[in-house]
Amino acid sequence: MNPQKMPNFPKFLLKDLIPRILNHRIRIGLWTAALLTGIVGIINLLSAVTPSAPERRDWLELFFPFGVRASGRIFTAIAGFLLVVLAANLLRRKRVAWLVTVGLLATSILGHLIKGFDYEEALLAGVLLIQLIIMRPVFTAQSDRPSIAQGIRVLIVAVLFTLAYGTAGFYILDGRFKVDGQPMNFGLIQSILQTLAMFIAEDNAGLEPVGRFANFFANSIYIVGGVTLSFAFLMLLRPVLLRGAAATPAERQQAREIINLYGQSSLARLSLLNDKSYYFSPSGKSVVAYVAKGRAAIALGDPIGPEVDRLEAIRGFQLFCDRNDWFPTFYEAVPDQLPLYQSLGFSHVQIGEDAIIDLTTFNLKGKANQNLRTAINRLTKTGHRVEVFKPPISDDLIAQLKSVSDEWLSSKNGSEKRFSIGWFHAEYLQGCHIAVVYNDQNIAIAFSSLLSGYNRKEVTIDLMRHRAEVEKGTMEFLFASMMQHFQKIGYEGFNLSLSPLAGVGASPDARRVEKGLNYFFEHLNQFYNFKGLHQFKEKFQPRWEPRYLVFLSLTQLPDIAVGLVRADSGDRLLDYLKPGD
Repeated sequence: MNPQKMPNFPKFLLKDLIPRILNHRIRIGLWTAALLTGIVGIINLLSAVTPSAPERRDWLELFFPFGVRASGRIFTAIAGFLLVVLAANLLRRKRVAWLVTVGLLATSILGHLIKGFDYEEALLAGVLLIQLIIMRPVFTAQSDRPSIAQGIRVLIVAVLFTLAYGTAGFYILDGRFKVDGQPMNFGLIQSILQTLAMFIAEDNAGLEPVGRFANFFANSIYIVGGVTLSFAFLMLLRPVLLRGAAATPAERQQAREIINLYGQSSLARLSLLNDKSYYFSPSGKSVVAYVAKGRAAIALGDPIGPEVDRLEAIRGFQLFCDRNDWFPTFYEAVPDQLPLYQSLGFSHVQIGEDAIIDLTTFNLKGKANQNLRTAINRLTKTGHRVEVFKPPISDDLIAQLKSVSDEWLSSKNGSEKRFSIGWFHAEYLQGCHIAVVYNDQNIAIAFSSLLSGYNRKEVTIDLMRHRAEVEKGTMEFLFASMMQHFQKIGYEGFNLSLSPLAGVGASPDARRVEKGLNYFFEHLNQFYNFKGLHQFKEKFQPRWEPRYLVFLSLTQLPDIAVGLVRADSGDRLLDYLKPGD
């Protein structure tokens, strides 16, 4: 290999190969640290219920009374539980997990020495402590937003840990207990049942400890169980008590200035809604509007900013997500940006097509538009009309449209969507163009909100809703009228928005993932009406432009899919977020 014939080789080596080697070493270190943390936690559990060696106990009694040493055992057991819980978070490079683990290990060393001069356990904890201190720069990820699922996982661990604590203690201390005055021999099953019985009876379940250590252990079960379960219930309640931080007013203003200058599509307008957070490129000239759900950070569209800054914006967002233990994802990326993503190691899959009408050539002539002309003529003769309102929209009109929207949602058994579309909110709709269909009694029966394309003379459909009972062809009448209106005032394009899964996986050379998505398009129409939406847009003979989901690895797709559902639904458990102005 001649480097002179490959001028990009040094750049590739420095920017791609070396970081991959370093990341591989970091992953090995993380797995080692997480595994050792879990092992130390389990050792803490066993050490807490194991009597000290007589010679060590006698020596320690000269300095620490039994009560102090017993307290060290309880702390050691509780620390063991917390270390088991923290192990998975260390693997995900959580900063807070690192801080808490370092603190627990430092005090665990002291606890091991006080309770029984167990220098073996203290030495293992010390080795792990040194490793974590050396790896300190690796732990940069912020904590996850509290979730019910997270609380349930901790609750399960708490129950299993407490059960393991009691079971191990009874098994190890076999012969140190009596029941009804008779010695009790504990096997594994008997140990489990006795622990469960103590939780139910709350009075040692007729157990008579023999000796102060056995008595301490029996009572400690309630302390360890109470602390671990209380911690678990606190974790379970955190989603109710805490809320994630939204973008600051300063960040939103900076994003608005960039979008006003460089925005090209309706996605730019949706990027200003208050469900979005923002990442700014190192230069501060580009912005990525994203929603973080679980482990997926899903950007709406491509980065917005000058073309020369696009590569650094994508790379910077990737590093930002890596520090936060998120999977960087771009939703509805356009085709001409795919080579840029691919150069940074991203993959992509088509998720649908945008239907775009060229208003410079649009007309309703010809046999193909006969049905549209028929719908317009029939509804016009029955007294229907379409009126397009410019922003700001009046409160009176918003109130009229609210009943239409509510009726539409009720008929669909649905609720408001988010992320890649707007939702019915007065403040948001007041900044949109709105086209309304009125019947012969001057009652609003259907409407659509539209978003302008910033620096392009293009308008895009956002909300489109109608009453449960309307004349056939009402929506065709609305759409054709809107196209004619915006054509007259000089717009060049009319975007009917994304047709999900349209054109995905249809070609013989399509990838397996895209063929799987095509299966959903073909077989789940009864639930999502993908085909019906596509066929409606096809009536207007649009130009179809593919849109893509950009991601790093196929293994991340399940997390990304869940994240998209959560972003689309607004998590449902949270109050509706207020849209930006």
